[in-house]
Amino acid sequence: MQGTSLWRNRNFRFLFVGATSANLGDGLNAVAVPWLATLLTHDPFLIGLVAAARQLPWFLFALPAGVLTDRLDHRRILISADCLRVLLSLALLVLAITASPGTVPVLAMAAMTFVLGSAEVLRDNTAQTFLPTVVEKPQLEQANGALWATEQLAGQFIGPPLAGFLIGLSAALPFGIQAAMLLGAIGSVTVMVTPRRDAAKVHLPMLASLKEGMLWLWRDRMLRRLAFILGGFNFAGYGFWAVMVLYGQRVLGLDAFGYGAFLTLAACGGLTATFLGPIILKHISPTQAILFGMAVFTLSAGILATQPPLWLAGLVMVIDGFGGMMWNLAQVSYRQRHIPAPLLGRVNSAFRFIGTGPAAFGALAYGALVAWADPMGATQAVVLPFAVSAAIGAVLTLYAALRLKLA
Repeated sequence: MQGTSLWRNRNFRFLFVGATSANLGDGLNAVAVPWLATLLTHDPFLIGLVAAARQLPWFLFALPAGVLTDRLDHRRILISADCLRVLLSLALLVLAITASPGTVPVLAMAAMTFVLGSAEVLRDNTAQTFLPTVVEKPQLEQANGALWATEQLAGQFIGPPLAGFLIGLSAALPFGIQAAMLLGAIGSVTVMVTPRRDAAKVHLPMLASLKEGMLWLWRDRMLRRLAFILGGFNFAGYGFWAVMVLYGQRVLGLDAFGYGAFLTLAACGGLTATFLGPIILKHISPTQAILFGMAVFTLSAGILATQPPLWLAGLVMVIDGFGGMMWNLAQVSYRQRHIPAPLLGRVNSAFRFIGTGPAAFGALAYGALVAWADPMGATQAVVLPFAVSAAIGAVLTLYAALRLKLA
């Protein structure tokens, strides 16, 4: 692999094609799931519950997922997780066709999204651990940039408005197409040829393996701080996105297609960052890139809290997408380079347990906050979470500016 151009790397090409297919399906799902929830209930708490169920597995299963990632063949994990996601997409399709509005269908939907999130925990942790075995370390920023470019283009630029169009025909259609896209991803990963994991290697017991990964993270002071900062931001950020569908409906007056198109604006900013980010990161430190992303999120939440006109809200989405992608490129590439390869799966999972686990509680809390504030008025209730996000973001950005120094 030494000296090979990124795009002449056969395994990376197949990984890229698989990621493109899966991300298009995920982009459909990102709009179809919350929109279906709003068709089944008007209760903001239940809508937040569906979003929380998708993120709760990061809190429950991230640590054991890291142990499995370090022990099992990465390709087989990716294929198995995507097979499960195909089945869940088909189950959501059936629910969309057969369910009538009510609490029970929403709870069933939350259960399905919980299992879907569980598969994604194992898949996403494995994918980040897998990449350094596919490309050379100096190519990590470029490879991550390419993978996030297709995530932005397929998953957030094409997928959301396409989902809005499909929902206009049938709320079930996006789930069927997602299943087809996941089958394409499975096929691409299946034909990759990578070295087999050493099956004869003696592994520590599960608890000892978990402890080893957690201790490594805890002893690395800066990475530990970054994990807790990310946890705070994901609490606010996933709460932000859990109620965004209500913001689009109540504040901006968007229909399904308009909401999907609105989400693509964030993808425009993110896609731009996937091209410019690797170049910018050659001239600034990971800390500076992360602080930039944090400041942009804080500013974006604050502006949305003021109920801006649609054109300004759209501009905010573009800028927020750019800042968020800069954050991701910097911190994920830093982790992939900084953490020793034999521990990468477990330390990654420990990091994401702290950094992503709080997302579920943010989604649930923000849904409850909107439900509590509904007597104030439908619009005011939806705006309140964005003011809360801006306040949390400001405190965390100040803390990171003072205490975070990534070499």
